[in-house]
Amino acid sequence: MPTLPFLIVAIDGGAASGKSSSARALSERFNLLHADTGSYYRAVTAELLREGVPVGDPAAVRTAVGRLRLGTQVAGRSARIEVNGRVPGEEIRGPAVNAAVSHFAAVPELRQALLAYQRGQADVGRQRGCRGLVMEGRDIGSVIFPDADLRFFLHADPAERARRRAQEGQQDSVVERDRLDSSRPNAPLACPAGAVAIDTTHLTMAEVVERMAAAIGARLAAA
Repeated sequence: MPTLPFLIVAIDGGAASGKSSSARALSERFNLLHADTGSYYRAVTAELLREGVPVGDPAAVRTAVGRLRLGTQVAGRSARIEVNGRVPGEEIRGPAVNAAVSHFAAVPELRQALLAYQRGQADVGRQRGCRGLVMEGRDIGSVIFPDADLRFFLHADPAERARRRAQEGQQDSVVERDRLDSSRPNAPLACPAGAVAIDTTHLTMAEVVERMAAAIGARLAAA
């Protein structure tokens, strides 16, 4: 029997736009390995902060990047990053990481160090027998997998996204993070050309998932 093609789905968007919830749902529905690259940057940020690397010192960040050892642990259908032998926990959602992650993520050497790692999650998915990979982040469809089979960009009104963050109990300035990520010269947050843009402001999560699921289902049926 011919081998079915491995599907790569890229989901980009700002904070609280619905990326994680929809990616997890699609992962379960279509047997896709789920890679949350935002958690990868957060995990590395937590490690750099643990080492005492100053947020405003790109040279120190570049030096610290050379000491990073990255691995992957798969829990269910979720590819979790291992940094220097540790899988970070809830500290990656804390205020210290929230405040620092966009600053560390703007350092080109850090992004370069994570680029090959992120692309390597496709091989992890293949080894696990998954039907494909659904990867969420801020530069997936533009930099990590510009040739992904399907590329989506989720966006929503800033006030709505702030409300969602508050409901999650998160203290995270979505507007400031988006400003920093959109203005960085290296791999800025932006809707990739040709991606399907979905405004999630007035949609339920189920509606967002169904819009993407219809496109994924059609691509799988055509394979």
